Amino acid sequence: MLPPLNSLCAGFLLCATLTAAVQNVKVQGANFVNNVTSNRFQIIGVAYQPGGSDAFGATSATDPLSNGTSCLRDAALMQQLGINTIRVYNVDPTLNHDMCASIFNAVGIYMFIDVNSPLPLQSLDPGNLVTSYSSTYLSHVFSVVEAFGPYPNTLAFISANEVMNTVATGQTAPPYIRAVTRDLKDYISKHMSRQIPVGYSAADVSQILTDSWTYLSCYINGESSDLSRSDFFGLNSYSWCGPTSLTANYDASGYNTIISTFGNTSIPVFFSEYGCNQVKPRVFDEVPVLYGNMTSVLSGGLVYEYYEEDNNYGLVWLYDNGTAQLRNDYNALQTQYNTLDVKALQSMDSSATSVQSQKCSSSLISSSGFNTSFTLPAVPSGGQTLIDNGISNPNQGKLVSVATTTVADMVYDANGNVIKNLAVKPLADDESNTPNGSNTSGQSSSTTAATPSPTKKGAAGHKEIGVHGLFALLALSFFLQF
Repeated sequence: MLPPLNSLCAGFLLCATLTAAVQNVKVQGANFVNNVTSNRFQIIGVAYQPGGSDAFGATSATDPLSNGTSCLRDAALMQQLGINTIRVYNVDPTLNHDMCASIFNAVGIYMFIDVNSPLPLQSLDPGNLVTSYSSTYLSHVFSVVEAFGPYPNTLAFISANEVMNTVATGQTAPPYIRAVTRDLKDYISKHMSRQIPVGYSAADVSQILTDSWTYLSCYINGESSDLSRSDFFGLNSYSWCGPTSLTANYDASGYNTIISTFGNTSIPVFFSEYGCNQVKPRVFDEVPVLYGNMTSVLSGGLVYEYYEEDNNYGLVWLYDNGTAQLRNDYNALQTQYNTLDVKALQSMDSSATSVQSQKCSSSLISSSGFNTSFTLPAVPSGGQTLIDNGISNPNQGKLVSVATTTVADMVYDANGNVIKNLAVKPLADDESNTPNGSNTSGQSSSTTAATPSPTKKGAAGHKEIGVHGLFALLALSFFLQF
């Protein structure tokens, strides 16, 4: 247990607390499972990537897990929202992520980390798979493993996202996705202290969806030691589109088809993105369904996305002066999460853990244009040396003390009222975050109900610290040492 905060702080806004470690999550059959309690782990999460892939560069300004002050603010809002997982698409493994990872760990929030980035030589190129699958590329993805593998709240690594996004790529890409998964799992087994799941996030391309899942989840030669088999299968699904749309029910949205398609899955399947925005504001009326009868097959999902961008999927505005404001989408999602029966979600479905994976065979593939070969590319030249010996001078992450719990940045609710006393609430080391049944709202007054900033933060905008947070940031600078 963490020491009581009042005994540590003695009335000060800033205090030193130890960062307790969440319990690891593992894959057991078709479920994610708490490694200690054996409770089923249902993903209640959001995508977390300010600016999106287009804004990512090798600087801390676009790596969401490298700024402790921002992570503290966002973790406090996410904790109140009720999520237990974030997905981060692009990270710079040369930066220090210890404070952010430790903050999310302290509040019981796990992390899915994508190992690829849009920078040159740091992802599989569907149009040039042979060249892009190189030792240079492997060095990058292994460096991500080194940076995030040591954190206990790293739930899993995503080896590829929507690489198969057309029928044509379903012919060429599958062996390379399995090869990268193999190499990652081999590296993890040799250089990490625990097995960390590795899997794929798929585009919802109906012509190849079933075959993608089948191809990635079978055992080559029927051997359970096959490292190339995906540990999980994520689906980016936007088929349920709100109460006034034609797809706002179980059948019209195709959710019934998803359940029938994945009903006999031998690995966890979940929505790696969801939250159609054709009807605004979003009300997220698919949440009770996703965490209702669909839990017999699916392991939850990640709402797209936390920050508001030009595509209008965000839950929170981030402004140029460092202030943030909740959107109505945040409130609607929180309301839906508060209806969930967390204890029921954690109950184990024993039948889901007993389904055995099939032996890979061309007969499992149903569409004529999809790849039926399970002969994988060999590890590229120089790659096996990296796997066996490890990369040079790895930047290995570690948990650190969380030096403050109080948020310095000004944060407003959806009505423009300041949210008072916003802070993270560290949990015991055997807890993950859950919805708490309350709503996040500010306090209205003549001085607080105001427009936070005249401009929104642009996709690649530079975050400036406003007057509200200047003195608090100076005070934090001593404590936020990595």
